[in-house]
Formats: sequence, structure tokens, C-alpha cells
Amino acid sequence: MKMVATIGLETHVQLKTRTKMFCGCSLQFGAEPNTNVCPVCLGYPGALPVMNEEAIKLTVMSGMMLGCEINTFSTFDRKNYFYPDMAKDYQISQNVHPLCLGGGVTIQTPNGPKTIRINHIHLEEDAAKINHYSRFSGVDFNRGGTPLMEIVSEPDISSPDEAMSYLQALRQILVYAGVSDCNLEEGNMRSDVNISIRPEGQVELGTKVEIKNMNTFKGIYAALEYETARQNALVARGGAVIQETRRWDPDAGETHSMRSKENAHDYRYFPEPDLVPVRLSAEQIEQWRSELPELPAARRERMIAQYGIAEYDADVLSADKANADYFESAAKLLKDAKRAKQLCNLYIGDVMALLNASGKEIGECAMPAAALAALVDLSADGVINGPTLKELLPEIFERGGDPKQIVESRGLGQVSDTAALEAFVDQAIAANPKSVADYKAGKKAAAGFFVGQVMKLSKGKADPKVVGGLVAKKLASL
Repeated sequence: MKMVATIGLETHVQLKTRTKMFCGCSLQFGAEPNTNVCPVCLGYPGALPVMNEEAIKLTVMSGMMLGCEINTFSTFDRKNYFYPDMAKDYQISQNVHPLCLGGGVTIQTPNGPKTIRINHIHLEEDAAKINHYSRFSGVDFNRGGTPLMEIVSEPDISSPDEAMSYLQALRQILVYAGVSDCNLEEGNMRSDVNISIRPEGQVELGTKVEIKNMNTFKGIYAALEYETARQNALVARGGAVIQETRRWDPDAGETHSMRSKENAHDYRYFPEPDLVPVRLSAEQIEQWRSELPELPAARRERMIAQYGIAEYDADVLSADKANADYFESAAKLLKDAKRAKQLCNLYIGDVMALLNASGKEIGECAMPAAALAALVDLSADGVINGPTLKELLPEIFERGGDPKQIVESRGLGQVSDTAALEAFVDQAIAANPKSVADYKAGKKAAAGFFVGQVMKLSKGKADPKVVGGLVAKKLASL
């Protein structure tokens, strides 16, 4: 009997605000433990929360990017539980009236596009971080109170590969919107994974197992592969999957049971008495909608049509908003829009190689978009040749500068004067009689050798196309 997997993800995303959800404490990453804290986020008696409006805005913008319905009336609730990562023994979250409902993320599968539906998005405060050491554990409350958006998918995912596609697409959309850095290393994005199996063709879902707090895509993929195999093996032996919470052990490559969960936890939700409901006007929602960027998929299609670049190239550029923004800024400055293809090739092939080698983001290099556009124009206009372009690019990437001024001051302009180039060709032929003999003997590759010699004699400034024609003409006349 073939079994199929059903996967749902609850993805927690820290929002990019300056301060915490209900107090004015800084959200500086990497600060000394328990230094960005106050009576509110430490749960002191009598301390009252004050809502962070920017967090509301970023959550609503996320919902609009994901095609959600925005609730004009939203409330916060107390989720009660006792654990050392929540000082006041309850978490302010949303249960009854979340900010966003519905929506979805479209992914590409071997069978074509597939939309992973979203159930809802709610906003809450993050818990503190528990650090475990060899002989003791410590709680760092710097993270406690961070605005945390939870995006709950429907159980529409059927494989680890689809889960990865969903998370990568979701991350791309949220980074595009500027609502979060989604930096997994800093814990900006984490997921609880729900997985069950059932016989193929059965409508009713199987018993769900939850894997908590997965903070790497690699870990999520491995955990899903392992857990799918474990549940299949268990059922094949005649056993039954029980509802439980498990943890992923990356060293062992296994999930381990944490606690049984026969029924959902009763968190005794009730309305948060210290916060008024969030009421959003249609005008406010439309104002925030006007600030939304273009969706990555829409941008990819537009770039293909506008710049005449290949689908693969548009996909690479649009994958990162900063790269796409830089490319388009440079493209707008080109003398001829038809040169965008050359710009694209240079960016994907050479600029991205420099970024990878230096470990920099495009905004951290010294080369403004105008400089890259100028380099492309100088090349397309025949002012400089390919080797000179390749020589100048790393220098301007690291130190900046005006390409046109550099070319003029160093005399790097391409030599296209026929008389001057003919002299170089004659010199190369006179100095290499053996290669001339090879050419006459039928070794046509010798012509390329002479082109290279002319390039050396001209110190790389000759126009290779003109040189190739002159060499062919001269050799044919011998």
C-alpha cells in the first residue's frame, strides 16, 4: 500500500522593526545577554504593553504580498503557558482575530505550478532564547518581545522538495517587501513542521507529528525525509503513528520524541485586557498597499519582456532584490536599451563572481550602477575592448572611479586605426616565420596566434575584430 505525506508549516518571521512589540527596547542583534530589556519584556507586575504600529504595518504588508484578506478588526489574546523563555508566564499573541486570512505562495513543481495555501498570519511577541551549555542553561531575554509574525500554511505540501520551494519563495517575497531580513543564522526565520502520512487515495489526513523550531532549510529538509521514512516504516510493521512533538537532532540525523500530544494543548486563551483592538481603515490599508514593491515573479516576467534577457538570467537577477535593483538602475543609464543584454551578461558572469569572491553584497561594493553602465557603453561604442573591460571591472568594483576618465587618463582607448594595426600585423608576421609556415601548411589555427601577438604588441588596446580581418587578409596574400 503506497503512503503519501502531508506537510504543513508554521513559519515564524521576526519583523524588521527598531524596537520590540510592546516596549521600546532595542532589537540590536548580538548585544550582551539581557541588556536590551525593561520591566515590560521582563514581565514585571504592573508593567503595561504599548503596541508597535510598525509591526502591524509590516504584517499587513506581508499579507498583501501573499494575497491575504486583511482583517480590519483584529485583536490580541493571552496564550498562557509556564516555561522559562516567557517571564510573565503568558505570551501576547492573536487567536480569534488574526491580522491576515487566506492567501498563498505559488511554487514550481515537476508537474507545473502549485499554490500552497495560507490559512492565516498572526502577530505575536517572540519568546526569549534559552542557551544550553555543558553544565548549565541560561535565558537571554534580549530576543523576548521581538515582533514575530507566524505564517500558517494549509497542509498542501506533499514532499521535502515542495517544502523547500515554499520556504524559499516565501523568504524571497518577505525580503522583497522589506518586512524582515529572514536571516536564518540570526533566527529571523524559523519553522514548526507538521507531517503525517496516509494511504494514497484516502481523503482523511493521518495522525500529525510536529517537529519544533527548525531554523535551517537544510535541517527542515533532512528532518522531513527522516520523519517520512520513520512513519512509513512504523506503519509497515503494523504500528500506529501517535500525535506527539518531536525534536530534530542534526548530529544523529534523527527526530526524537519530546512529549505526547494526544490532544492540542489548552493554552487558556482569553482577550488581552491591556490592549485595545486594532481597527484599520480602508484608507490606511490602501496607503500601505501603495508602498508595496513588485512581486518577484511579476518582476521576472517584466524583465524578460523589457530587457530582452533570457528567462534563466531574469530568474537569477530577480532572486535577490538588491541585485535586481542595481541591474535596473544601470540599465536605465545605458545609451541604448538594446545593450541591456550585454549588461546582464556582465553582471551575472563577472560582477556576481566578484561578489562571491569578496563576500560582499552589491550595495557594499564601491562601484555605483552608473559606473557599470558606463563600462558597458564604452565597450559597446568601441572605445575599449573586451580585455580592457575585464581589466577595469575588478578595480572599479573595489575602488570606484569614473570609467571614462580612467580610460582617457591611462590611454586605454581601443586602437582601431587600420594603418597602426597593419604595422603591428606586419611586425608579428615578420617575427614568427614558423607560424607563417604552419598557416601555409594548412594549420588555420595559426591565424589566431597572430591575433594574440598583435594584441600583445598593442598592449591589449587593439580591436580584435579589426585585427582578425587584417591578419586573414595579410596571410592570404603571402
